Amino acid sequence: MPYTDLTLRPARPTWPAMLNGMKCRCPNCGQGKLFSSYLKVADQCDVCGTEFFHHRADDAPPYIVITIVGHLAVGAVLHMEMSSTPLHPLTYLWVMIPLIILSSLLLLPVTKGAVVGLQWARYMHGFDPVGAHDDFEDDGRS
Repeated sequence: MPYTDLTLRPARPTWPAMLNGMKCRCPNCGQGKLFSSYLKVADQCDVCGTEFFHHRADDAPPYIVITIVGHLAVGAVLHMEMSSTPLHPLTYLWVMIPLIILSSLLLLPVTKGAVVGLQWARYMHGFDPVGAHDDFEDDGRS
């Protein structure tokens, strides 16, 4: 059954927004900076003015990075173990630990940008101009 958007919001393309986010650029215009520092998302785009402070990337980017880097590291260790003569255990320590740390640090902004781009494209967490406060608020009835 096809999905029909009944909110009459303009369609935002998901993949271009995610690719712009992966380039650490604004998911809307693709020109402004998405981050004000290493992993700190800017409050708004300095080119088009799109607000980013609504984002809720939270734990998704680290989970994605752990999954990607973990699979690559296990594959690399298995390849090193099976394709050559047995290596000294310190070889794995000196090669794999820096490789894992560097690849994780390089992938974190990329995945966080993609998650913010996805949230922007799908009108999630306050990125909807009609319902700017769409998050659940505590009404005091606990």
